[in-house]
Amino acid sequence: MKLFICLFLFGLVSHTALAQKSESKALYQQIAHLDSVMFQAYNQRDMATFKQFFTSDLEWFQDNGGLLHYDTVIANFQNIFNREYVLTRKLVPGTLEVHPIQNYGAIHIGRHTFSHVENGKLEVGEFKFLMIWREEQGKWKISRVVSYDH
Repeated sequence: MKLFICLFLFGLVSHTALAQKSESKALYQQIAHLDSVMFQAYNQRDMATFKQFFTSDLEWFQDNGGLLHYDTVIANFQNIFNREYVLTRKLVPGTLEVHPIQNYGAIHIGRHTFSHVENGKLEVGEFKFLMIWREEQGKWKISRVVSYDH
């Protein structure tokens, strides 16, 4: 009887672990896709699409700029889009982490580079970020951002 209980518990734990791994993989793929689509809009200076990725109660914590809210963040990005040079964002391969937040959404962590040519010289900066995604009725939006290591 003890052997049966042990085998049953082992099977239950194994099944749960596989289900969690499958859910984690699906969540990772979902957030990786959203990251790609969001920054494709960024790289194309498509503000109409880009700003749809953020909640209206957005809080953006910038290590060198403090706490910013939705209207300021969108205005700052619009200023970037209006510059003469094109600032391009790329996710650093192998740095993306995605972690679920029960009954809320996901944590999105990684590093990315921003590059542009200025005065004939390629300028590249690499920075760290943490984003909190909120999922509501199948729609994903970023509610919090921590941008650091500038």
